[in-house]
Amino acid sequence: MKNCTKKLLFTIILIGCMTFLKAQETKSALDTLPGNVEQLQSGMTLLNKLKISGYIQAQWQMADTIGSQAAFSGGNFSGTDNRFMVRRGRIKFAYTNDFSQYVLQFDVTEKGVGIKDAYVAFTDPWVKFFTVTGGAFNRPFGYEIEYSSSSRETPERSRIFQTLFNQERDLGAKLTLQAPKTSRWNFIKLDLGMFTGNGLNPETDKYKDFIGHLYANKSFMNENLNVGLGVSYYNGGWANQNNALNKPNYVYKMAGTSFVKDSSYAAGAKIGRQYYGLEAQVNLNSVIGITTVRGEYLWGTQPGTASTSVSPTGIWTSTTSVIVRDTNNKVQTISAATINSEAYIRNFSGGYVYFIQSIGHTKHELVVKYDWYDPNTKISGNQIGVKGTNTSTSKGEAPDIKYATLGLGWNYHWNSNVKITAYYEIVTNETTNAPSLAAKNNGTKTFAKDQKDNVFTLRVQYRF
Repeated sequence: MKNCTKKLLFTIILIGCMTFLKAQETKSALDTLPGNVEQLQSGMTLLNKLKISGYIQAQWQMADTIGSQAAFSGGNFSGTDNRFMVRRGRIKFAYTNDFSQYVLQFDVTEKGVGIKDAYVAFTDPWVKFFTVTGGAFNRPFGYEIEYSSSSRETPERSRIFQTLFNQERDLGAKLTLQAPKTSRWNFIKLDLGMFTGNGLNPETDKYKDFIGHLYANKSFMNENLNVGLGVSYYNGGWANQNNALNKPNYVYKMAGTSFVKDSSYAAGAKIGRQYYGLEAQVNLNSVIGITTVRGEYLWGTQPGTASTSVSPTGIWTSTTSVIVRDTNNKVQTISAATINSEAYIRNFSGGYVYFIQSIGHTKHELVVKYDWYDPNTKISGNQIGVKGTNTSTSKGEAPDIKYATLGLGWNYHWNSNVKITAYYEIVTNETTNAPSLAAKNNGTKTFAKDQKDNVFTLRVQYRF
């Protein structure tokens, strides 16, 4: 009987101890619960502010000829007339707070990994009218540059934008003036920015480039009609460099129909460039679907080199042959050396026109686009490449030839993530019989007729 009493007492004490310990654990859990909930809420807040997006464009292309010079259709064809490629592989991180935003975007393709965007933006917390952006981001000129490649109806931007604004982005800062969405004046937007002018490359001179863009976008007819109008202005340039003799380079300017040397530019002097742009677009939603007409026209002056009118992204250089002598002043060898290039200032014009029609309200969309670029409006046809009467005068070369492209395309929006594009580009170049150009091509009059450089693109895009 005594043993039973002891066992019962021991059991009661054990149960009491376990109950006490369990109560202490519960109390401890309750004490730490607010901290755990706070950490969870903080994590959810972070996730709500961080947006991860991206897209990948896998494509197959066919060119007219092997080695086609199709630089503006995703790059020249090297040793082939067809290719597979990842045109763009983007991943974007955007952290948005009440009045600020941090953005970092990478591009991942078979060619490597590169940074596309890296910037911060701050909006004033009082009237929410001013936004300051700094870092690497799209240049605010016209419509097509800032129009995302994932949304664009054609595989590439127009030739003129790829020439003047290669890389699309630049290092700098801009001020955006736009009323809040609740304001009746929200449809007007003004961007004012200062940039390096070298794209996504380090600065190489003291000059900054100014870009201004005024745009208005308004909807009518119960949002079924949308009209947009805009104007842009670019004022910038680069420093004149020294040549192989350590003297300031000549700058070539057009006089009549010829390039003539201008020796008034000292080393470090600014070689200016100015662009002007007009844009307009109309979107109409009707029973036949969404109809879009969009266009831009650009003109101005562009400093390039003898071999290209593409905007430099650093110091201009070219390769020339030099004689290397030994200590006895005897010729030892002949090698190639890189020297700074001379500048050629050209008056240009160009632009594009889109016609886009969705088929009813289906997933199908037809696209017709015409774009053109005349790098030198002062000369044309057989005037190009004809030498002048003295060594200081030239009448232009291959970079002065005008190009026009007619694009015909079809887009199929499989779902909200997938888009399939089939697009054919018919490229036409200005022709010239200039013997000097033929001499540079081993006697072949390359530009005496239209080159075979049409390109077909079949692309699948996945966006999330």
